[in-house]
Amino acid sequence: MTRPLSAPRIRIPRSARPGEVIEIRTLIEHPMETGLRHDGGAAIPRDMLNRLLVRMNGETVLAVDVRNGTAANPYHVFFVRMERTSSFEFTWTDEAGRIARAEARVTVA
Repeated sequence: MTRPLSAPRIRIPRSARPGEVIEIRTLIEHPMETGLRHDGGAAIPRDMLNRLLVRMNGETVLAVDVRNGTAANPYHVFFVRMERTSSFEFTWTDEAGRIARAEARVTVA
């Protein structure tokens, strides 16, 4: 039985001024095992995230394809210019097809 992905953590401002650039931080706890390490002779099974997709009002603003060189517990920081009140959807997927989602809203006033 595969375990579910952990709940991601998002740091995003609740409000912004029109034209302001905001910083968005994401963190998800995940071992990111490549299948190349051994534990007492036995190989540790591969367990990797493979994608982070961030959408703002349904439009993709960030798409990350994760590879073997990614550290455990991937942390991403990126910036978005806010022109209007927007809803964000964050989706992580792994190689086993498991999905973790988070949502946030930023009010522009």
